[in-house]
Amino acid sequence: MTLAPTLTTLDALKAGQTGTVITLQPNATAERDGGIDVSRRLMELGFVPGERIRMLKRGLTGGPIAVKVGQSTFALRRFEAALISIQPE
Repeated sequence: MTLAPTLTTLDALKAGQTGTVITLQPNATAERDGGIDVSRRLMELGFVPGERIRMLKRGLTGGPIAVKVGQSTFALRRFEAALISIQPE
């Protein structure tokens, strides 16, 4: 019997944890940012299925997080990180 992989969202990772991007919520928009397509922007930054990520640092409750994807480091808002489904390692 094979167990299904445990998925979570990027905002739930602890500092130092790694994982692989599985999916992004489609068509998520940020009304407070003029209605930009957040999912598309995240994909353009490199948060694409199959990409390995590492949580570098978590800010205070509700604050931004620092994430490494590929050779780049990004600060994401919590709501952006919550759009990214990952499989923790």
